[in-house]
Amino acid sequence: MFQAASAGEESDRGHATAETSLSSEPASLNFSSLQVTEEVREHLKTPTFDNWQWEEAEMLVLLQVMYTDLDFLTAFQIEPEALQNFLFEVYCHYNNIPFHNFQHCFCVTQMMYGLIWLTDLRNKLSRVDLLIMLTSALCHDLDHPGYNNVYQINAQTDLALRYNDISPLENHHCAVAFGILAKVEHGQRHESPQCILATDMSRHNEILNKFKAMQPVFNFTNKEHKELMKIMVKVSDISNEARPMEVAEPWLDCLLQEFFNQSDTEKLKGLPVTPFMDRDKVSKPSSQTSFIRFVLLPLFTELTKLFPCLEQHILEPVRRALEYYSDMEKATKEEEGAKP
Repeated sequence: MFQAASAGEESDRGHATAETSLSSEPASLNFSSLQVTEEVREHLKTPTFDNWQWEEAEMLVLLQVMYTDLDFLTAFQIEPEALQNFLFEVYCHYNNIPFHNFQHCFCVTQMMYGLIWLTDLRNKLSRVDLLIMLTSALCHDLDHPGYNNVYQINAQTDLALRYNDISPLENHHCAVAFGILAKVEHGQRHESPQCILATDMSRHNEILNKFKAMQPVFNFTNKEHKELMKIMVKVSDISNEARPMEVAEPWLDCLLQEFFNQSDTEKLKGLPVTPFMDRDKVSKPSSQTSFIRFVLLPLFTELTKLFPCLEQHILEPVRRALEYYSDMEKATKEEEGAKP
């Protein structure tokens, strides 16, 4: 499943003391031989982690670190080889598309992992709930085709027909996830579908308002307050702007590329063109200012009410991102206004 270098070899950037490469043929790997430095382990727990510095094979190793450091292997008696097989299957079920790819899956999972540590959820939620949240983040976009739900429904794709136009992508991600999980028996996972389905942005206001309503009386021991798990997955899914600009901005370029690919296809097929994906109408700053102002800030603010420590880690960076793109948008309009 992984090919490990000899113990003396190091990766080019010195991230891990055992180099790995992806292989389609299963291979044994001495799990204990993969030594990630303590500095990297600590950095992995923060929103400032830079995914662009890592190869995909190394990301798989870092995902193993996350599952191991949260004691999932011990708590659920997961064999290291079973975890490696599971992670490799997940990797194989992400497509080579601009944004919703394995690197995005890694970033969402890494943010979830960081939030679990920053908010001390290890001492507030059950180990099963933590496992469900991390695994939902990992699997939330499995086999994403690069075209959103609106396209699926308008184009009457097989997915839209299969799921009767109801969250076709998210239902598909869940189905693929269960197909993979069926190969790895590791305990309960009944909340996973709800967490993945919560990433459908058409349900954003519904989920956020429900969380707002329970906020004044929130109780970690109340089973009806599992809405927090959905919120955590949602925040992780759209958390790029909480990262340093040099990490976040390349992701926006990837997202716009995927959006423009969709709108180009919609035009070619005579389908309704999704407005915020039209390359003739959308710019980098205009795509972000409204999204940050009306989606990210309300969501992140609500979570920060429950966890005030997150203000400096995710809320302040998002505010700075809004200022950055607002200034860019203003400069763009001034340039256009100055043209003869």
